[in-house]
Formats: sequence, structure tokens, C-alpha cells
Amino acid sequence: MSTPNPLLEGVSDAVGFVGGALAGYWVGKLLGWNIFSAGYDNASIGGILLVGLGGGAGLHLARFWRSKQKAKDTDPS
Repeated sequence: MSTPNPLLEGVSDAVGFVGGALAGYWVGKLLGWNIFSAGYDNASIGGILLVGLGGGAGLHLARFWRSKQKAKDTDPS
């Protein structure tokens, strides 16, 4: 049984979260939803929602990737 590498976990989580949040931001920009607009109109809230969902999805994807790598490393075949 191998111990998890905290550096790999931290870096992959950070890259997944930031990458997902940036992807959500750019999808919002393509839709015309500016998260930095003055006030909280519907477009601004939609953009903020996309950034949050993108960050969460990126983090989930990073953890899924790590679990696949761990399964590949421990596979006896």
C-alpha cells in the first residue's frame, strides 16, 4: 500500500480547480455574461455560477484522474 503524495494531490487539485474555473469564465464570456459587471444582474450571476461549476468540475476531474493513476499503479497485471 503506497502513501499518497501530498504535493501531487495539492498541485493536481489546484490545476484542476483553476483550469475549470477559467473554462467556466471563458464560457461565460462567450455567452456575454461578465462576472465583473457593476451590480448583480442575471448575466453577472450566471457568469459567477459558471465559474463555480467549472471550478468544481475541474477539481472532480483532477481527483478522478488521480484515482485512475493510482488504480493503474496498483494493477497487478
